[in-house]
Amino acid sequence: MTDCDVLVAGAGGAGLAAALTAAEAGCRVLVAEARTTFRQGSNTAMSTSMVPAGGTWWQAEAGIDDSPERFYGDVWTKTGGTADPVVTRALVDVAPDLVTWMAESLDVPLGLVTDFRYPGHSALRCHSVPDRAGRSLHAALLAAADRMDGLHVMVPAELTEVLLDDGGGVAGAMIQRPDGSTEALTAGAVVLATNGFGANPDLVARHAPEIAGATYHGGDGSTGDALRIAEDLGLDTSHLDAYQGHGSLAVPDAILLTWAIVMHGGYLVDLTGQRFGDETVGYSEYAAEVNARPEGRAWVVYDRRIHEACQPFKDYLDVVGAGAPRWAGDVAGLAAATGLPVDALATTADAAAAAARGERPDALGRLDWEAPLEGELAAVCVTGALFHTQGGLRVDANAAVLRQGVPVPGLYAAGGAAVGMSGHGASGYLAGNGLLAALGLGRLAGRHAGEVLTQPPSGA
Repeated sequence: MTDCDVLVAGAGGAGLAAALTAAEAGCRVLVAEARTTFRQGSNTAMSTSMVPAGGTWWQAEAGIDDSPERFYGDVWTKTGGTADPVVTRALVDVAPDLVTWMAESLDVPLGLVTDFRYPGHSALRCHSVPDRAGRSLHAALLAAADRMDGLHVMVPAELTEVLLDDGGGVAGAMIQRPDGSTEALTAGAVVLATNGFGANPDLVARHAPEIAGATYHGGDGSTGDALRIAEDLGLDTSHLDAYQGHGSLAVPDAILLTWAIVMHGGYLVDLTGQRFGDETVGYSEYAAEVNARPEGRAWVVYDRRIHEACQPFKDYLDVVGAGAPRWAGDVAGLAAATGLPVDALATTADAAAAAARGERPDALGRLDWEAPLEGELAAVCVTGALFHTQGGLRVDANAAVLRQGVPVPGLYAAGGAAVGMSGHGASGYLAGNGLLAALGLGRLAGRHAGEVLTQPPSGA
């Protein structure tokens, strides 16, 4: 008998989704997590907990017409047709089942976000927990794992090597403890949920040079373990230049300033007091845009209406709690509070307000404003950041890892360890792509592993 049926490397959203699904199927599951900081430092815990899905009961209840096919079309449009079609199709198809399962079987308190729509999504389809904080979502998944029979989480324990049998299928893995001791564990399946390589500057510079040198704001375990294993075993990789950036990481506090501010009508100016693009194209591609400005800094400008609209975001409340917003009664006061040139800022504010009122087209092409800024104004200093990478091991529709285009029996990858659905670079990223790739591929991996490992032997 093997030490476990399914061995999962990583206790973030991807690993927990795989582990919970496999355990529900009756598998004995062991999750090996390398870092004691995973409860706060996984990319799932650091996210805004947005899980996009088209065609859910929440949407039907709200009268929103959506479907996996429409979601697929949005991904294809945003990525310019460069997303992995197999992974994208699998993720948009599994998404409605995923959010329903999380809510009804795991007691994750999901709801549909209806107060604004993220760039690139043609329908309201992001599902989130009440405080829109990834750590709340992650905590709910961990609580479900604690309740699940046959599932054990081992911390700290790092998967360092995947062991294959003579036929090329999974036999188990090597696990290393902090004292350097190692142990070979046998398993029927291994799920690599070790995340990407955003915390490895050398790999970022090699594969995603556009964002090299940017502030990294992601899980400390994203060091490229899956790529190292891929090299050892000759596994296929794809889309390694893909990443999720973010154009509004508050400085010096290093707290995410939600892009909902932009979608409610806020805008960014650089240190000259001028806007430098259409902010609504997406927060991911705006990371490099902000970093290309003087000193790699910008100010996000908004008003009291937007401040109130962003209260549901725990991250925004943390930004406010840190004292990051500079408030003023008018543009001149805001210029004094931020050190921005008053004449340039006033010209920018007047042009933005005119465009928001529909009086004249925006010179930078922005169409979506919601409403012009009025009354008391606020500004937060931000920089562009790398949140996580979106390329990795090639997988099929079951999240099975490919080698020369053929699935390796018993080996799966999910989340940042696998190729996602964001195409190349930063511009293909849609809000929630990373979390859906984590939870969705984890769900698919756990489901397939459970089906294979629990089916009766041939001839029985």
